[in-house]
Amino acid sequence: MLRVRCLRGGSRGAEAAHFIGSRLGRVFTGWVQRTFQSTQAATASQNTCAADDNKATNPVPKDCPVCSYNEWDPLEEVIVGRAENACVPPFSVEVKVNKKNNNFKWKVVQFLYMQLKLCSAQRMVFTHESMYAAMPRDILLVVGNEIIEAPMAWRARFFEYRAYRQIIKEYFNCGAKWTTAPKPTMADELYDKDYPIRSVEDRHKLAAQGKFVTTEFEPCFDAADFIRAGRDIFVQRSQVTNYMGIEWMRRHLAPDYRVHVISFKDPNPMHIDATFNIIGPGLVLSNPDRPCYQVRLQQNRNWFILVCLDHPLWMSSKWLSMNVLMLDEKRVMVDANETSIQKMFEKLGISTIKVSIRHANSLGGGFHCWTCDIRRRGTLQSYFD
Repeated sequence: MLRVRCLRGGSRGAEAAHFIGSRLGRVFTGWVQRTFQSTQAATASQNTCAADDNKATNPVPKDCPVCSYNEWDPLEEVIVGRAENACVPPFSVEVKVNKKNNNFKWKVVQFLYMQLKLCSAQRMVFTHESMYAAMPRDILLVVGNEIIEAPMAWRARFFEYRAYRQIIKEYFNCGAKWTTAPKPTMADELYDKDYPIRSVEDRHKLAAQGKFVTTEFEPCFDAADFIRAGRDIFVQRSQVTNYMGIEWMRRHLAPDYRVHVISFKDPNPMHIDATFNIIGPGLVLSNPDRPCYQVRLQQNRNWFILVCLDHPLWMSSKWLSMNVLMLDEKRVMVDANETSIQKMFEKLGISTIKVSIRHANSLGGGFHCWTCDIRRRGTLQSYFD
């Protein structure tokens, strides 16, 4: 049985929940009905494991609700975000560097953003300078029975963790480990204010030289820059993840896990899951526009090159088709419009569950971004020895 937790402030949770529920039968009994309730209300009705706020918690149970070691074991519980209260972040240097086209005016983006009509989304007049809490994958990394809160690198996303605190407390009270990475001060020194934002060619050169808009002033990383494969975890140095953040994660997870830094020919590296996505033992989706500099990995015959459709809006990549959610090794959730990747999965013997997610894509992510798998049925293994 697959359990889905839909949080206010995420993506298209209700739509996704109804769709998966219709495909998988009894999957969301008791959850879909509460999709549009606040997380606090849902938690209050479900929180059978939580101790009273003024009392010590119970001993850690054997059956912890949080347990996930990779991206492909059978999925049993997942957080799905929602789009309410989303807004456009301030156009500061760390946001500006990920802009696709220098001639694409930010005011136009704001207008297009506000015109999006998602079935499960609500528009509002925003009064703050935050962005959204739309993508749990960006801020939450599950490693085994531990939930790690990423510190984030954009000032507009600093307070995003608050949207998930209630549900994380519930998991903690049911036995999960809960770690919050050091919160950065978001000082000016964390950003290269003079980072040149010119042509794509210039940015290719800067990235190849290891120059990014974020400095090494203090640790920062987004959880979506990490991809899990049992004892091996792959990460990239990007515009939002610095080496200090990677080193913090390496020390924190040692000795049980090995953190590997890999790099790509990418002018605006930001989140690894539309560039390098491990979907099963020996199966890796690789982005042909962003080849991996570690040649030995590219020589693996099980890497697959995808040809995908372009995507219209500023916040998104045309490679979001590879940003998929594996339900298990033989089932994958893909965009209903992406026929190329559907055919590729079918040739591999993997069934595709097709969902239209185009408008959610335009907010900046695909199925992998909009979800965070909390529990998968599997054990810790080493796939790269």
